[in-house]
Amino acid sequence: MVEQFDVVDLIRAKRDKGVLSTAQINWLIDAYTRGYVADEQMAAMTMAIFLNGMEREEIRDLTLAMIASGETLSFEGLGKPTTDKHSTGGVGDKITLPLAPLVASFGVAVPQLSGRGLGHTGGTLDKLESIPGWRANLSNEEFMAQLKSVGAVVCAAGSGLAPADGKLYALRDITGTVEAIPLIASSIMSKKIAEGTAALVLDVKFGSGAFMQDPARSRELAETMVRIGKDAGVKTVALLSNMNVPLGLAIGNANEVRESVEVLAGGGPADVVELTVALAREMLALAGQPDADVEAALKDGRAMDSWRAMISAQGGEPDAPLPVARESQVVTAERDGVLTTQHALPFGVAAWRLGAGRARKEDPVDHAAGIDLHAKPGDTVTKGQPLFTMRTSDAARFDRAVEALAGSYAIGDPGSPIDDGGPLIAGRVD
Repeated sequence: MVEQFDVVDLIRAKRDKGVLSTAQINWLIDAYTRGYVADEQMAAMTMAIFLNGMEREEIRDLTLAMIASGETLSFEGLGKPTTDKHSTGGVGDKITLPLAPLVASFGVAVPQLSGRGLGHTGGTLDKLESIPGWRANLSNEEFMAQLKSVGAVVCAAGSGLAPADGKLYALRDITGTVEAIPLIASSIMSKKIAEGTAALVLDVKFGSGAFMQDPARSRELAETMVRIGKDAGVKTVALLSNMNVPLGLAIGNANEVRESVEVLAGGGPADVVELTVALAREMLALAGQPDADVEAALKDGRAMDSWRAMISAQGGEPDAPLPVARESQVVTAERDGVLTTQHALPFGVAAWRLGAGRARKEDPVDHAAGIDLHAKPGDTVTKGQPLFTMRTSDAARFDRAVEALAGSYAIGDPGSPIDDGGPLIAGRVD
């Protein structure tokens, strides 16, 4: 028999900086999932949490209650260790694409349940759907069979995992409580723990193009999520990574797939390779392979073989040409000098306005739309040299994309300070 509580009493307690008990949190999440607690009541609760925070035990109880609201997956019969990665998202962040097959090439299973993009951060599924034939929706049987045979799966999460989080997430979006660290942490971790992975590596981003721009707040979020993982018995580590500048040279969908394939072929931009390798090392260490030679697997083709098998298993054609935009517009340097600034957020917004993202969940995505960068901060440029190319299927979109980029990049004299926010990987939390 579940204990009954008065939701207004719980709201008042949190409003007045009180601490909710395990029983109260369990009841609240169950009652909200069933529709007994109304949206306006839960909205008041989320605002109280946003303003007053939660204790470690409360965050753990909230996460476990959201997990208990739905089904959980188990990989016990798989016969190989499992490890997963979650990124808080950023501009040009395609790391899952080379990372999952790279880690799987070492005999470790990577069950990646991913989402679609909303706003300026692209969704992994949107990127992969630019590959002809590839499908995001797998049955549980297909999912497990592919984990056994290929080792890497990137697919859509079923609605059965942590359904309380789905309701709560939609509510936070329209009530100005998205940034509450206890709610972000429990949202991410409830889905990842329900997924059943034994180990989890978090890529928590900060800077201009990140969901959480302040480095101190990003660290707090990373520490909170690592604690939740430990409390739930999942081996968890977080890296703090810099999203002041777009990651790599491609921002979009099909062009990010192209760049990921370059990385898997042993090339690709240095920053994408650096972050992929760092995350792969962390994932493999948690899976019992601390000495795995990750760079060798990129150079000798093992990771590429794993990618091809992963794409083919989900109906995709790894050799099929990717979509190309009908319209393109090149922006060139107005003077000689050094590129000193390239803020990530405006480039993400511009790619979204070109059609690479969506404003509402039901909007279609233009897989060929996006931006290809030809220079990064610190590069020497000459007058007339291309800085970036915008691509879209609808030329009418260029003007608003250009508007978004006003003041987002700058060229200075040689020796000018470079505004890139510092090193790519700024810390580790374990």
